[in-house]
Amino acid sequence: MMRVYVEGIGLLGPGLDGWLTGRAVLAGEAAYVAAPTNLRASDMLPAAERRRAGVPIKLALAVGQEAFLHAARETKSASTVFTSSGGDNDNVHAINNILATAPREVSPTRFHNSVHNAAAGYWCIAAGSHEPSTSLCAYDASFPAGLLESATQVTVDDAVVVLIAYDHPYPEPLNAVRPISAAFGTALILTPRQTEKSLASIEVEFVSGNAQETTMQDAGLEALRCGVPAARALPLLAALAGGKEAQLSIAYFSDNHLSVRVKPC
Repeated sequence: MMRVYVEGIGLLGPGLDGWLTGRAVLAGEAAYVAAPTNLRASDMLPAAERRRAGVPIKLALAVGQEAFLHAARETKSASTVFTSSGGDNDNVHAINNILATAPREVSPTRFHNSVHNAAAGYWCIAAGSHEPSTSLCAYDASFPAGLLESATQVTVDDAVVVLIAYDHPYPEPLNAVRPISAAFGTALILTPRQTEKSLASIEVEFVSGNAQETTMQDAGLEALRCGVPAARALPLLAALAGGKEAQLSIAYFSDNHLSVRVKPC
């Protein structure tokens, strides 16, 4: 079991426009009303880089920046773990179209944004960070994989780590075989020790075997949780929003799961 502390949270998804708005919804203080995700280019990036930024980069930078503002920390002060089930799905679709026609000429910008750690690269530019960065992909288990990796780094390296999880839909025809229902991102700043800024502690443990997965009570939020791999974070975010102790189970690969206990500070 690993214990880490949450100092800052970022959130952006359909009907969840930032942590301040989303917290009230997830805590049951306001009704959930689905709406298109309010994507915007981050003012952290220079103008030229903003023009090149696709949906996943906008998601990652928006939630990452919000988490650091929430924690009143400098963006260059933490290691990063980025996790996504697909990366830049629009760019994958565009490159596939180019490769299926003649001439098969992929622009340098498209190639640059096609790598899975593109969001990490843009973040390092925007945040002025020289700290270690990890980029993960674990299909539907991408969020718990990122949480497990982040908690391990915090524990082993005694480091402050920001976990940034994001996903967005593929265009057709890829959407037909890999449907992702919406653009969604979240960020958690995790520290090894409790501080005056700590919101809650999270105890994370990898457990073998099946367990009943924690779900969302609201039907719309549950559909979002099931429809977007990064939104598997919603039960954890709801526990943090409610400010009450909670025991959660998040499904992992091969009938394994993460046991997560949340305790408010």
